[in-house]
Amino acid sequence: MLSTWQPSLARHVRLRHDPVRDADLLLLPERVVVLRGSAAEILRLCDGKHTIEAIVAELAHGHPNAPVDHEVPAFLERVHIQGWLT
Repeated sequence: MLSTWQPSLARHVRLRHDPVRDADLLLLPERVVVLRGSAAEILRLCDGKHTIEAIVAELAHGHPNAPVDHEVPAFLERVHIQGWLT
């Protein structure tokens, strides 16, 4: 699944930046999730066009010393289980 999956935010989920808090937020029905670290950067690439491999490659280019090849797929799987990605 991971090699061909092109994740996108679920229809009921919105990614927004709150300038007052200077924080990235995931807006869900009756819930707001404050995103930490590179979570928003990862989720912005979930546009239904990028595969997991393409997301990892792009993030690896911008963060050459980070273990993105293991952490990004695991993060996306957790977010998918929450129902935030399709």
